[in-house]
Amino acid sequence: MPASADGGTRLAVARLLLEQGPVTAAEIAAELELSAAAVRRHLDALIADGEAQTREASRRIPRGRGRPARQYLLTDAGRVRFGHGYDDLATAALRFLAQRAGAGAINAFAENRVAELIGPQAAEISAADTPDARADALARVLSARGYAARAQARTGHGVQLCQHHCPVAHVAAEFPELCEAETRAFAELLGTHVQRLATIARGDSMCTTHVPLDSPELLRRLRKDPTTTAPRGRQLE
Repeated sequence: MPASADGGTRLAVARLLLEQGPVTAAEIAAELELSAAAVRRHLDALIADGEAQTREASRRIPRGRGRPARQYLLTDAGRVRFGHGYDDLATAALRFLAQRAGAGAINAFAENRVAELIGPQAAEISAADTPDARADALARVLSARGYAARAQARTGHGVQLCQHHCPVAHVAAEFPELCEAETRAFAELLGTHVQRLATIARGDSMCTTHVPLDSPELLRRLRKDPTTTAPRGRQLE
């Protein structure tokens, strides 16, 4: 394989880990229409460079005989290279803002950032009929902004809004106000309380937000009064 094509394939593998990880080598091979041997070569190179890591596959993934399946995902270094940059500059800027203007300025910045992130699509999201339809619309908007989001795992109790990438993960690790403002915005847009189960900023493989579908009375109250809070024990993180 020519060097230029080889580099392009490795980038495609890395981007797939970024957007869909953790995934198995077989899933990567199927998605990119490559041989298993080619995929493993690129994965081994990413691991050797400290840009990818492995973990044992979930028990929900069917396994054949032989050694247990492994899933691959990017490390923090891999996210920096293939997903986002300028983290040090952004963190330094927020530290300066906090020192000069206080914590309130950080909260105001976080609220303004998420408002700009959603933008004019907020009305489109809120107009959907049900929380799961709004979650689908929100996922599409977030994906268009680079968050590789999907609304999935629908059950009788709710929807999981999964963000496989976060462009500000390293900054949010020091300034959780960014995640908190995002969570509040999600609750307002979706018309129901939500619960943040995992975040990339805290070291998880993806940001996961639970959107419940089993609280019609709460949903009605939220629509009448947006300041209504969730019941005790189900507060926003």
